[in-house]
Amino acid sequence: MKTLPEDFLSQMKNMLSNEEYENYLNSLNDPYFRGVRINTLKCSVEKAKALLPFELKQTPFCTEGFYIPFETQGLGNLALHRAGAFYAQEPSAMSAATVLDVKPGERVLDLCAAPGGKSTQIAAALGGTGLLWSNEIVKNRANILLSNIERMGIPNAVVSSCRPDRLCQALEGFFDRVLVDAPCSGEGMFRRDDTAIDEWTAEHSLSCAQRQLAILDSAARALKEGGMLVYSTCTFSYEENEDVIKKFLAANRGEFELVDCGVSFGRRALEKAVRILPEDGGEGHFAAKLLKVGVRPQNTNRFAMINTPETKAAFKLYDELFTDRPFGERFEAAGDKILLLPDAEIPALHGLGVLRAGLLFGEIKKNRIEPCHSVFAAAKPEFTKNAVDMKLDDERLEKFFHGEEIAIPEELKGYTGVFVEGMAAGFGKAVNGTLKNRYPKGLRN
Repeated sequence: MKTLPEDFLSQMKNMLSNEEYENYLNSLNDPYFRGVRINTLKCSVEKAKALLPFELKQTPFCTEGFYIPFETQGLGNLALHRAGAFYAQEPSAMSAATVLDVKPGERVLDLCAAPGGKSTQIAAALGGTGLLWSNEIVKNRANILLSNIERMGIPNAVVSSCRPDRLCQALEGFFDRVLVDAPCSGEGMFRRDDTAIDEWTAEHSLSCAQRQLAILDSAARALKEGGMLVYSTCTFSYEENEDVIKKFLAANRGEFELVDCGVSFGRRALEKAVRILPEDGGEGHFAAKLLKVGVRPQNTNRFAMINTPETKAAFKLYDELFTDRPFGERFEAAGDKILLLPDAEIPALHGLGVLRAGLLFGEIKKNRIEPCHSVFAAAKPEFTKNAVDMKLDDERLEKFFHGEEIAIPEELKGYTGVFVEGMAAGFGKAVNGTLKNRYPKGLRN
C-alpha cells in the first residue's frame, strides 16, 4: 500500500464513514483506472469499437467514455489518436463536462482548460455550433491545449492564455455556461502519481482553496443570467470543495444557487453536488453546479463582431481545397496568418492573450497563401476535393506520420487531405504520384 501523509488520512477519516474509509484504503492496492473518450466530431462510438486494438468498457461518467485495459501501451502513437478519434482521459475527469450539460449553439467558457480533456468534451457536445472559449493561464500548457484542440478537429474554439480575472472582466455576462476545473491539491491523483503524494501538504491544500475561490469569483462575472457554472476539482479535500462552494454562495447570496448535478454516478456532497472516489469507478473528482439567478444585467454593449475582411485570394484557395465552404466564410487576417473564424458571435479579442481563434487557414508567403494543418485536421473527406483515405493496415501511414513522402494516385494534383479510416490526419501536396508531406514537424514520430 502507498504511504500517504497522516494529515491527509486524518482528513479522509473525518470526511468518510468507517466503511467508506476502509474501502478507500483498500482501493489504494488496486491499479488506477485508465480511459479514453471517443471524439464524436470525427468518429462514432461504434466505429471506434470496431477499429481500436483494445477492449472498451463503458464508464458511468460519459456516454462516449470508456475504460481501457490497464496494460494498454502506446496510445499516443496510434494512428487513430493522431487523427483525433479519441482523447486519453482519466474516467472520472469526464464527469465535470457531463454535469455542465452543454447544448448545441451555446457559448461556453472553460476557464482552466489545459491540457484540454474537458474542452474537447464540451466541443463534441457543441457539435461545431456555438462557441467554445478555452483558457489556460500558463503559456506552455496553453500551447498543449491548442495542440489538442487542433488534433480533435474543433473549428469553433478560441484558445487564450490570460489571467482569469482579466478575461472574465472583459467577457462579463457573455457565456451561457462556464466550467471552472480549478487547480487543486490533486488528491485524486494519488494512485497514479507518486509526485502528487510527495507534494501534498495541508497548508498547500488551504492555499489552493483560497486561489480556487478567487477563480470562481472571476468566473461568475463571465456568466449571463440564467446561465450555469460548474466548479470541479480532482481532489477530495472538504476545504477545496464544499467549503469553497459554501463561501462562494455566502458571498453571492441571491445571485447564485446550488442546483442538482442531475447525474447518477458518484455520491452526494452538499446534497446536490457530487463526489467521486476510487470505489465509484474513477480516481477522484468533485463537481458542483451553480445557477446564476441574480440581478446583475447582462453586458450586451461591450462586444463587437470582429471585422473579417474577405480576402479574395483566401476565398479562391478555400474553393480549390473544399466544397461548400464547410467552415463558414469569416476570414480574418492577423499578420501573416489567415484565420477562419467561427460563425458564432465573438467578442473583441485584443488584450486577452488569444493564441488562436477558429481555424488557422493559411499563411501568407511571398504574396500567396499556403494552407495550414489546422484546417485540414478539421476536414471531412466528403468536403475535401483532393483526399487520400488510408486503412489502419496501410504501410504508408507510418511513413506519413514520420514526415516522409508517400505514393498516391497520379490523378491527384495539388494540396491533398490525408485521412485515416475517414478521419482527418493532415495534408500534403500531390505531385506526379507523390505526396510531399506537410505533417507538422513537432507532431512527427
